[in-house]
Amino acid sequence: MKASLLLCALAGLPVLAQIPPSAPVGPGPAKAAEPFAFADFTWLNGNPRTKEAVLDSKYFTGEFRADVNAVYSFNHPQDHTLVGSCETGRTNEVQLQQLGLGGDFHWDNVRGRIMTQFGMYSTMTPRNDASPNRGQWEAGNAYRYLSEAYGGYHWDVMKGINLDAGIFMSYIGLFSYYNFDNWAYQPSYVSANTPWFFNGVRLQVFPTDKLKLELWLVNGWQSYNTFNNTPGIGASLNWRPTGSLNVISNNYFLGADTLGNQKRTRRHTDNSIQWKYYDQPESLLSKVAATLTFDLGDEQGGGVSRSGTAAEPKQYFAGWMLYNRFWFAHDRHAITIGGGAITNPGRYLVLVPPVNGATAASGTPYFTANPGDPFHAWDYSVTYDYMPSQYITFRGEFNRRGASVPYFAGENGVTPPGGNQGPLGSAVAGWAPDLRRTESRINLALLVKL
Repeated sequence: MKASLLLCALAGLPVLAQIPPSAPVGPGPAKAAEPFAFADFTWLNGNPRTKEAVLDSKYFTGEFRADVNAVYSFNHPQDHTLVGSCETGRTNEVQLQQLGLGGDFHWDNVRGRIMTQFGMYSTMTPRNDASPNRGQWEAGNAYRYLSEAYGGYHWDVMKGINLDAGIFMSYIGLFSYYNFDNWAYQPSYVSANTPWFFNGVRLQVFPTDKLKLELWLVNGWQSYNTFNNTPGIGASLNWRPTGSLNVISNNYFLGADTLGNQKRTRRHTDNSIQWKYYDQPESLLSKVAATLTFDLGDEQGGGVSRSGTAAEPKQYFAGWMLYNRFWFAHDRHAITIGGGAITNPGRYLVLVPPVNGATAASGTPYFTANPGDPFHAWDYSVTYDYMPSQYITFRGEFNRRGASVPYFAGENGVTPPGGNQGPLGSAVAGWAPDLRRTESRINLALLVKL
């Protein structure tokens, strides 16, 4: 089995992987036997645009990623803390959001991938997982420096079958966990509030070079451990009938993802269409593409229901996001305009504001997540990218976000005077966080992938 085929089959990214280093990326003939190698899909949102690996060999393809940002919030929080984002955490500073080293091993049909995560991701990602509070061994600490880590095997059946076990990307919500791959820095809520990773087992089947089917048996919804005694079960479909169209459906069929409540079960469907509807490489406007994503989900049992009653309040998730991207001057410049909205009664997918150090496990009385608690939110963004090389992006972005309840950090911030006090997330006598309904900010970022 060629290393290039293993790389092409690798699906540790939100949408299936980049063009293999040995596959044609120009007008030359493609190898139809290799999944998704029949066209150049580097235009896709959530897909890296790199076409050649800098470090590649018969046994290993290396990867380096760096994501450094500086954020200016027009709310001017005095503690420099952002709320409601897993892509940025601090304002008015330069922060290393993510630095990753790793790559893909491939030999004799055996495959493996490792990607480390250092910087803000190594603390912000684990704090959004409440599952380590069940039992011992501090799983949040054990895994915090790994974004992907798995091993597996490839069978030369149909166009390929892969079985992998470990931590892998979930690609629910279209956007990639790695901002270099995305059209925008701050994704809309449909992506930001759905899982970035799974810990478990996946089976990938490629019936043709245009279709990938995938099954998941995982510990839970973006969780290192199981929340109760029920694993998460899901599946994915990724279909690319032409080089200009991508249809994705990700489905989480069953999970019990509320800590300590094994009677409450969760379902979720996430669906996206990506369409490149203009492609003139030699023109000033070289390419235009759009994406539409819509999600539906609910929780039932254990005190909640989809439709809502007096005894079992309403608990569901509905959302959409729409983006349009314009490339200019041989794809060296791009402008993306987009946004979306969600409603999530019960707030079970809303990121807990880090008030007084609150985490997903601790919660906070200052922003409750009781059954039926209302939450509606919307956002829009305008993004400019300068891409002088396939390996680097200079990004500037304006974001405007709003919520139906006070949620975003205001001028007085979300940190008590003198720092966090008492148990994480607990109430502090004589103090309250400054939470606002709206937030505007400018994100500046330097993104590298080698």
